[in-house]
Amino acid sequence: MELDLSPKLAKKVYGGNGGSYHAWSPSELPMLREGNIGAAKLALDKNGFALPRYSDSAKVAYVLQGNGVAGIVLPESEEKVLAIKKGDAIALPFGVVTWWYNGEDTELIVLFLGDTSKAHKAGEFTEFFLTGSNGIFTGFSTEFVSRAWDLDENVVKTLVGKQSGNGIVKLDGNFKLPEPKKEHRLGMALNCEEAPLDVDIKKGGRVVVLNTNNLPLVGEVGLGADLVRLDGSAMCSPGFSCDSALQVTYIVRGSGRVQIVGVDGRRVMETTLKAGNLFIVPRFFVVSKIASPEGMEWFSIITTPNPIFTHLAGRTSVWKALSPSVLQASFNVDADTEKLFSSKRTSDAIFFPPPN
Repeated sequence: MELDLSPKLAKKVYGGNGGSYHAWSPSELPMLREGNIGAAKLALDKNGFALPRYSDSAKVAYVLQGNGVAGIVLPESEEKVLAIKKGDAIALPFGVVTWWYNGEDTELIVLFLGDTSKAHKAGEFTEFFLTGSNGIFTGFSTEFVSRAWDLDENVVKTLVGKQSGNGIVKLDGNFKLPEPKKEHRLGMALNCEEAPLDVDIKKGGRVVVLNTNNLPLVGEVGLGADLVRLDGSAMCSPGFSCDSALQVTYIVRGSGRVQIVGVDGRRVMETTLKAGNLFIVPRFFVVSKIASPEGMEWFSIITTPNPIFTHLAGRTSVWKALSPSVLQASFNVDADTEKLFSSKRTSDAIFFPPPN
């Protein structure tokens, strides 16, 4: 059975006047289930508050738009309160409890990509809410909760039943949540738009790679990530992950074309990518992208914390390492043709500017 690799948009799962939660379904994007990957987006309106919850999956969160506040509690640790903004990446290991708040006029949108290999459902995140109409303690009897918290049963009924919202609520504008602390960001978040560039090609593109060096917590998540900004009409050279990793890509901005080539040299996908699209490149398949004149930006996770890629163009490509005679035999061409091929793309670039 052939896999459907076509990019998809997220669909709304729940929400109200405080915001909404959207997710990609493995029934529409089968590679999510095949690769044990989950993908979702949280969108908070002004004063929108995403109630405390934990998940059955380790994730990387990426702020697509806006400014806000995130509360994060690692197991048996104190609450960290972070100011978050566009471009922030946050590693969320198993067992982390989080809450999210937007106090600004601009909508806050956070992307979540993660590993569902230990989740209840392959290709989907399951969230467990601590409070609200579907909170954990609504399932326990008043007696159990009363004894656990050492509270009078009437107080318990108030605590458990007062918050009638489900997942996301809208707070009063005068409500004061804890103030974020600058030191809480250390080791917890990295702004990919401000971080030192790992690749910077004039009129080509720029890359920031998220790994255990600049955000050690991704080692606990088991995922790496990168933010790639491709200039107008530039090309990302064909390449593949050589360490058996899947690559899950969300188009943040702009548009462009993509081609993926798989087993037996078959082109398994060719389509136009647009902002909001999510698509997955299977293990060892080769992918290449060309941006539209407006350029294209994407955020990807790779299912290993320190990914290794092989590129098939540029000075460091595998072609440059192979002997001339091997290339002649492999392509069945003469020496002049081989030299012409070998003399092209002599830079280290993985991004190629548009032709003059």
